Amino acid sequence: MSISETEINEKKHKARAKAAAWAVHSFTTSGIVLGFLGLIAVFEGKQELAFIFMGLALLVDGVDGTLARLAKVSQVTPQVDGASLDNVVDMFNYSVLPALMIYWFEMVPEDFSIPAAAAIMAVSCYTFADTSMKTSDYYFKGFAAFWNVLVLYFFLLETSQFTNLIVIGVCCILTFAPIKLIHPLRVKAWRPITIPMTVLWGATAFRLIHERFQPNEAGTISNLIFWLWIASSFYFFGISVMRTISRQTQ
Repeated sequence: MSISETEINEKKHKARAKAAAWAVHSFTTSGIVLGFLGLIAVFEGKQELAFIFMGLALLVDGVDGTLARLAKVSQVTPQVDGASLDNVVDMFNYSVLPALMIYWFEMVPEDFSIPAAAAIMAVSCYTFADTSMKTSDYYFKGFAAFWNVLVLYFFLLETSQFTNLIVIGVCCILTFAPIKLIHPLRVKAWRPITIPMTVLWGATAFRLIHERFQPNEAGTISNLIFWLWIASSFYFFGISVMRTISRQTQ
């Protein structure tokens, strides 16, 4: 029995769809490989490299959801739970890696380094198990385990060990608080502004990290880059505060 051209094309389409879906799953999985490389960099005392790998992992997490929706992975590969895969990778990169960085790079007082790291990982377990972590308009509820971002602020702002410890404690509490944090890509109301601000934040942060380890390359433009980074940070903070105090769903 011969196979019609329509059936052949349909099979080719399904094969391409499966290949695309598995490519997206592989891309998501690459995040934990980047996190592992960051872990090695931490153990070897290579701070700049650790932050670079952590940043690359954050980039992967930032776009893999969009790619997954475009590839319709839940329909094409229903045997793989993309959300669970993403949570496993995120738990490592958003919690385990930054907790280790806080401990290894002595970002809190020595007597509190292990309790602080343990608290971060403990509350993060709740975050990734919380089925209501995102609101209907795609804001995050609670602190949402942004420990990797917090570690970056500790590093670039050169905050004291005691200050870092207090901030970690507050963020642990905020994990269970009804605050809302903007998703850089999925909140539709602010997307035309948020996406460029996300790019600005990432680019300036990367440059500032590089300058910390290559001080000879820092020039007069460094202050401008720093304040652009601060300005983009306040944008995300401001939008999140507005959503937290507002009862209106975007």
